[in-house]
Amino acid sequence: MKKNVVVALSLLTFSGIYAQENKKEQDSLKNNELTEVTIVGSRSKNRVKTDVPVPVDVFNISEITKGAPQTSVTQILNYVAPSFTSNATSTADATDHVDPAQLRGLGPDQVLILVNGKRRHTSSLVNINGSPGRGSVGTDLNAIPSFAIERIEVLRDGAAAQYGSDAIAGVINIVLKKNANYLSGDIQYGTNLSSGSNNFKGGADGQNLQVDLNYGTSLGKAGSFLNVTGSAVTRQATSRAGIRSNAIFNAYNAVENRAAQNGVNINSFFSNINNTSNSAQILNSLKQYAPQVGYFTPAQQNAIASAGTIAQMQTALNFDVTNNELAYRGQERSDYNMSVGQSELASGQLYYNTKYPLTETTSLYSFGGLSYRNGRSYAFNRLPNGSGTFTQVYQNGFLPEIESSILDASAAVGATTELFGFDTDISTNLGTNSFKYDVNNTINATLGTNSASGFYAGKVSFLQSTTNLDLSKKYNVLNGLNVAFGGEFRYEKYQIQQGEEASYGLYDTNGNLVSGILPSNSPLIVTDFFGNKRGAGAQGFSGFQPSDAKVKDRKSGAAYVDLELNATENWLLNGAARYENYSDFGSTVTFKLASLLKLTDNINWRISGQTGFRAPSLQQKYFESSSTQFINGSPYQVGYFTNDSQAAKSIGVENLKPEKSKSISTGFTFKIPEANITIATDAYFTRIDDRVVLTGQYARPTDAQINGATSPEQKDALTLFQQAFDLKGVERASFWTNGINSETKGIDVVISHKYNVIPDFTIRNDFALSYNTTKRVGELNVPQSIINAGGEPFKYSFFPESSRIYLEEAIPKLKANLMTTFSIKKLDIYLRNSYFGAVTDPGATDVNLDGSSSVYEHPEYSAKLVTDLSFGYQINEKFRFTVGFNNIGDVYPDRNNPATPAFTNTTPTLSPAPSTDLSNANQFAYSREVS
Repeated sequence: MKKNVVVALSLLTFSGIYAQENKKEQDSLKNNELTEVTIVGSRSKNRVKTDVPVPVDVFNISEITKGAPQTSVTQILNYVAPSFTSNATSTADATDHVDPAQLRGLGPDQVLILVNGKRRHTSSLVNINGSPGRGSVGTDLNAIPSFAIERIEVLRDGAAAQYGSDAIAGVINIVLKKNANYLSGDIQYGTNLSSGSNNFKGGADGQNLQVDLNYGTSLGKAGSFLNVTGSAVTRQATSRAGIRSNAIFNAYNAVENRAAQNGVNINSFFSNINNTSNSAQILNSLKQYAPQVGYFTPAQQNAIASAGTIAQMQTALNFDVTNNELAYRGQERSDYNMSVGQSELASGQLYYNTKYPLTETTSLYSFGGLSYRNGRSYAFNRLPNGSGTFTQVYQNGFLPEIESSILDASAAVGATTELFGFDTDISTNLGTNSFKYDVNNTINATLGTNSASGFYAGKVSFLQSTTNLDLSKKYNVLNGLNVAFGGEFRYEKYQIQQGEEASYGLYDTNGNLVSGILPSNSPLIVTDFFGNKRGAGAQGFSGFQPSDAKVKDRKSGAAYVDLELNATENWLLNGAARYENYSDFGSTVTFKLASLLKLTDNINWRISGQTGFRAPSLQQKYFESSSTQFINGSPYQVGYFTNDSQAAKSIGVENLKPEKSKSISTGFTFKIPEANITIATDAYFTRIDDRVVLTGQYARPTDAQINGATSPEQKDALTLFQQAFDLKGVERASFWTNGINSETKGIDVVISHKYNVIPDFTIRNDFALSYNTTKRVGELNVPQSIINAGGEPFKYSFFPESSRIYLEEAIPKLKANLMTTFSIKKLDIYLRNSYFGAVTDPGATDVNLDGSSSVYEHPEYSAKLVTDLSFGYQINEKFRFTVGFNNIGDVYPDRNNPATPAFTNTTPTLSPAPSTDLSNANQFAYSREVS
C-alpha cells in the first residue's frame, strides 16, 4: 500500500498505427473477458480460460496502465490480482530494490515465472533480512518493463506436474507484445503529495519519471514481426521516519567535540581503552576541555575533574546530553531520523520479441532483454554515541548508503514446426542475474582514521540455461484427445565474489587483519571510549569474505506427459505426470488430475488435485556471509552456515531436500449473459512438507556454558556447537533447513460486469477477492543434537516466534479490489478501491502496556482501504493524456505503539533464550507497508 498520495501525470501517450489488421489485433485484447485465449494452464491450443479446468486470470497490461499510476510489474499485479502480494521493503539491503512476490500466501520461491511460456531465471538475491519471504529466493519481475508486456496470465493452481519445480502455488506467465507496424510511447511523471512526505514535513517527495517506447515492425513476410521496447526510469527516495526520541549524544561526545575544535583528537590516544599507555593524557585532555561544555552541572563537572582512572572517567561521562548538545551544534532530532521508505533507483531496460515464419508449418522465434538498475538504500543510522561510529571521522555519526548495481539479461531462441504429425516446439533459454554491492558514507571502525569511506563489498550472480522439447497432437478420440509430452534440461550456476579486504575485515589494535574471533578480554580488540568493541567490516553492509566466495552448479533433467480428453461435449479430463532428476537431490515424480464439467451453458464446475515439489535453490544451499549486527546495542559477528558446511554438520544439520506438496482446488464459473456478468470462485488447500526455512540466530556457546552442562551428551553437543561457530569465525549464526510443514487454505472470487448505459457510455466493474491462511503444522524438524545442546530455548530459536509471524501473519489474509471504469466517448474515468487486510508485525513489543515485552506480544495493524482515481482523454487517434491520483485519501498504516522496537525489517534478534532487541526503539513513526 502506498503511504501517501501519488499524483501520476502521463505527459504524453502516443501511438501510430500503420496497418489496420494490427489495430484490430490490439483492440481484441481490450475486453479482458473470461473468454480470452490463454497459454498457461493447458497444453491444448486455443483454450479460453473458462474452458480450462483450473483458475486462470488474464490481465491486459496496456489497458490497466492507462488508468493506474503503478508502472512496475509487481505493483501492477499487487493492485489488480488479490491472490498476488508484493511487499516493498525498507532498510532491508538489496531487498529494497526487488519486491518479494507471493501467490496465494505461499513463498516467493513457490510460484513459477514464465515468459512467453518459457521458464525464467530467478534472482541471485537471497532474502535474509526481515521481510515476508525471509530465507527465500524469488524472481525479479521488475527486471521486465511493463511497457513490453501484452498481458499477464496468472494460474492460481499447483502445476509442478506440468511445468516443473517451484509451481506449488501457481504460475505467472508474462506474454510480450508482438504488434507489427505499430509505434507507441509514454512519458509519465509522478510524485508523492502527502502530509507524511519528507519525514512528515509535507510537500512532495519520491519523484518518478518514466519514459517508454515500443516499436513493432514486419520482417517482410506475412506473420513475421520484431517488437522492441525501451524503458528508462528515475525514482527519488522517500522517507517516512518519525522524529528520533532516543539518546544521540553522551557527555564524552560533547567533551571530545570541544577538544577537536582546539585541534586535539582524544580518540587518537587509544585503540583499546582498557590497554593504553596514554591513560594520563586521555584523562588530562578530558578534564581540560570538559569546562568548555557550558551545560554540565557543577556536580557533573566535579565528577569529571575528580576522576582518577579511566573507569572513573567512563562513569563520570556516561550520561545523556542529547538535547543540550543538539542546541549547541545547531541541530534538531529530526536531523538524525532514519531513512525509511522507497529507495532511490535509476534503471534502463531494452526488450525484444520476434518471430519469422520459414514455411506454413515452421517458424523461428526469439525473445529476451537487458535490464540494468542502480539502487541506493540506507542502513540504520550510526549515532555519535554508538561504537559503530568513529567520531574522529564522523563527529555527528553517519547514515551508511548501500548501492546495488543489478544486471539482468536473458535471451531465448526456438523453432516451432510439425514433426511426425506433432506440433513441435524446441527452444533454449539463457538468463542471468547479478547484484554488485558498494557501500558508501561508511567506515570500518576497527581501522579508525585509516579506513576509507566507501568499499566494494562483493557480488552475487546466478545463471540458468534451459532447453525444452515440447510435442503435442490432437486425436479424434471421443470428443477430442490432446496428447502432449516433452523434456527439459536445465543447468544452473551460482557464484559469490568476495569484496575488498577492508569491507569485511576485523582489524586489531596494530592494524593487522584478524582471523576468527578475538577473546572478549583480548587487549588487541579495538574499542570505543567506554570499552565497547567496534564492529568489523563496512558499517551497514559487510563485504563477502574469501571463505564466502564460491562457484557452485547443478544439472537437472525432466520428462513429462500431459493428456487432455474431452470425454463428452460437457466433460473435460486432464492428467499430467512429470519425472525430474537433479544432480544434487536425486529424482522425484509428480502428478496432476483435473476436470471441468459444464453443468449448463453458463455454469462450469472445475476440480483439480496434484502433488508438487520445489528443489531448494543453489542460493539457499550455498549462500554464505558474515557481518556485524547490533544486538541490544552491542556489535556481534553474525553469519549464515551453508547447509552442507562442516559447521552445519557438526550440529547435526541434514542436507537440504526438496519440498513436497499436495493440493486440491475446486470452483465454479458462472455467466449471466443478459446482465453481462461473469463470476468465478475457487477454494483451495495446499499442504507442504519439509518446507525450507532460515532459522533464527543461535549464539556461540561459551566455555562456561559447556562446563556447566548437566549431562555428557549436552556437553558434547555444546562443544560441537562451539566448534561450528569458531570454524566460521562468528558469534551468532543461522542456517537453512527443511524445518517445518505448513498448510494453506483459501478462497478466490472474481466478478466482472459490463453495462452499456447509452451509446458511447459504458460502465465496467471488476471485483476480485482473495482470502487465505497459512499455518505451521506438526512438530519442528529439529536435529536432535540441537535439542541435546540447549533443550527448549534452542528448539525455540530453530523456528522462532518472529519467523512464525512472517509465515502466517505478516501479509494480508484478505485482499480485495473493485475497479470501475467509466468510458464516455473519448474520456475514461478509472476508480479503484483496494482493500488490504490486517497484518501482524514480527517485532515484539509491550502490547498490553504492562511494563514488559514478550516475544509473543506483537503490534497488529488494522485493515486499510486505498482509493485511486484517474482520468484519461484520447486527444486524437495517436495521442492520449492521463492524470491520476493514487491513494487520494492519504491513507497510512496504523501508527506504531511507542514501545515497538524498530527491527521489523532486520534479521530477528534471537539467542539460545528468547530475547528482544529494544536498542532502536521509537525510530519508526509508522508501521511497515501492509500490502
